[in-house]
Amino acid sequence: MKPRHGLVIGKFYPPHAGHHHLVRAASRGAERVTVVVMAATVESLSLADRVAWMREVHAVDRNVTIAGIRDDHPVDLESDEIWRAHVGLMQEAARSVTDDPVDAVFTSEPYGDELARRLGARHISVDQARAEHRVSGTAVRADPVAHWAALAPCVRGHLALRVVLVGAESTGKTTVAEAIAARLRARGGAFANASWVPEAGREVTEHKLAALGTAAAMTEIAWGTDDFVDIAREQARREAAAARASAPVLVCDTDAFATGIWHERYRGEPSREVDALGLAAPFHLYLLTHHDDVPFEQDGLRDGEHLRAWMTDRFAQRLDADGRRWQWLRGERDARTARALNAIDALLAAGWNFAPPLG
Repeated sequence: MKPRHGLVIGKFYPPHAGHHHLVRAASRGAERVTVVVMAATVESLSLADRVAWMREVHAVDRNVTIAGIRDDHPVDLESDEIWRAHVGLMQEAARSVTDDPVDAVFTSEPYGDELARRLGARHISVDQARAEHRVSGTAVRADPVAHWAALAPCVRGHLALRVVLVGAESTGKTTVAEAIAARLRARGGAFANASWVPEAGREVTEHKLAALGTAAAMTEIAWGTDDFVDIAREQARREAAAARASAPVLVCDTDAFATGIWHERYRGEPSREVDALGLAAPFHLYLLTHHDDVPFEQDGLRDGEHLRAWMTDRFAQRLDADGRRWQWLRGERDARTARALNAIDALLAAGWNFAPPLG
């Protein structure tokens, strides 16, 4: 007889294909399933994020409900007291979903029999040998790149390292962004889908100029703070969408932070609202192009040759003031691309620095 109420518990730090296989097996094996995400305060990924990711992935599993609870108790399978503390939290979380008693526990762990006994339920073991998915939370935390394929798009979107090219007009940002993404794709594996995100502001400029007519000049365009707020939001939206489908590194030709500098350039002062959007956006590494390395080229959408030196200095000042990780990108195109890839490899070597789970 199919169990009425199945329970799946775990840290999901982070969720991976093995976890999803377990939940789907429970979904098929019980009338309803409660998945309890148990996160400790010391861990790097928030409880709210993990619950949200599990809900997104399992939204199609109609009989599955995801609940979350904070669990700061240590792990000690030899301690009855600690066992009771953990089980109490599981029961509390499960009761927040339904009053139906748990009559089956689905796990891929050796402790499953003891957990089921303490809950007065039966244990249904699912792929304890990890034959279906050779992955674990420990392995993912140790090397996310090696296990990138085992992560759902929502988790990839959170973990993808953003590398942002910033600089004044006509300093080669777009050319280098394209080159970096191509070189990353050539590595294959987790990087096969490496991509770059173009700047939304350029499209807005094109539309504004077209609306003024074919004879209009850049100096005739009117820029308001609302324009830059919209650009920053759209840039962040595009980055978030691209990160979900991309490699462990996402290359961005500008971002919401850079949009704040452009607001200063056109409006003569910072914008709190635009700068707040810049602070809210994920950032990992900035690469600042220098105006001395690339001659100014007028492509019909540029008018700031006289301001390039000011913008270069302003980017450096703001990057330092905000405490963002950054470095210069100098030289010819090939040299800049090579320097960028070296910086990206250093970023990858530093890793994600997940805090150890509570043991």
